[in-house]
Amino acid sequence: MKINYVSRFTSHFLTLSLLAVLLAACQPAAVTADPNIVMTAAIQTAFAEINMPTATSVPSETPVPTATILRTPPALPTTYQTSLLKAADIPRTYISDTCQYLQNKWNPNNSVPGTIVMVIMYHGVNKGEASGDDITSTAHKKTMNDLYEMGFQAITMQQMADFMYNNAKIPPRSVLLIVDDRHFAEYFNDHFRPYYEKWGWPVINAYIGIDERADLWAENAALSAEGWVDYQSHGYIHNIPITSSSSDEFITSEMNGAITSLQKYMNKTPIGYIWPGGGFTARAVEIGTELGYKLGFTVNPRGPVMYNWIPQADTFNDSNPNAIPETPANNPLMTIPRYWSPDADGYIDTVRVLGEEAKLYAEQNKATELEYYDIVCAPTYGPIPSLP
Repeated sequence: MKINYVSRFTSHFLTLSLLAVLLAACQPAAVTADPNIVMTAAIQTAFAEINMPTATSVPSETPVPTATILRTPPALPTTYQTSLLKAADIPRTYISDTCQYLQNKWNPNNSVPGTIVMVIMYHGVNKGEASGDDITSTAHKKTMNDLYEMGFQAITMQQMADFMYNNAKIPPRSVLLIVDDRHFAEYFNDHFRPYYEKWGWPVINAYIGIDERADLWAENAALSAEGWVDYQSHGYIHNIPITSSSSDEFITSEMNGAITSLQKYMNKTPIGYIWPGGGFTARAVEIGTELGYKLGFTVNPRGPVMYNWIPQADTFNDSNPNAIPETPANNPLMTIPRYWSPDADGYIDTVRVLGEEAKLYAEQNKATELEYYDIVCAPTYGPIPSLP
């Protein structure tokens, strides 16, 4: 923009001239100002103002934003595998929410990685010779003592469910003792009460729901009230296994009938279903979960289980030809394997080693999983909880 120096000069000149006249008028008459001096001063003042530099405003500095560094989440490790299982018995995961799984896994208030559960099926404990799927009382005592010496502790069905769903804290080496079918109190008093009294070990009874013997129900109801025999469902009429030809009506009557009976006599609602004869289908699994069952147990001896880790098979195979494949049912939690009591003792150390291997594998991948959680999960799920 051009400045009109002439206009500004004229304006200042006239102003100064007027001031000079007024000042002169106010002075005593004896003193007369030299007009030339006044004019010169006015001109010098005007030029000084014209040449005075105009202050230029300096814009404030705008802070430059710091560039956000995008972190790339690392690839998560594969599911722990082991050569201690048969080749066809492949561990399957069941937690679909990766962030929730990692939070539960590394929460220090939960079970430590490598925590393992050995599920054992008891069909019968005989004081004399063993027959069929039964075990002798002597062999049973050895199994129990070996479990204890190896650091195992027995848990209830509720503890099992809390662990399998949320990785809730249980002993790092746990055993779930499941006695199939109905028995009188003497059976439990002889074979399982001693371990409850010595070590506080509970036992699960897969109870048949049909109502036909009042004395049998009364004795078992008394044991249930004591708290150490944990009654769960083993079907209603029980002796007809569920197959692909079973109707929805039969499946529902079998699974819901057991619930009704236990609610009536034991004043409890079961959360575990022990498939009678080991028979199950995908449809039965759906109906069972709709009825409120949290866990289901087969007769397939595929191995132990861990949080988000259950051995399953895709098809019938030569390594376990009678075991119904579990993966078609699409719910590992409702098709959990069990060791048979006559063979269980021979697998105790294998289960222990498997748990140790899984723990080591988890520790090797801990930094990677925590970094992934911090990048992908923490903004939504918050940080991994700390100890209280």
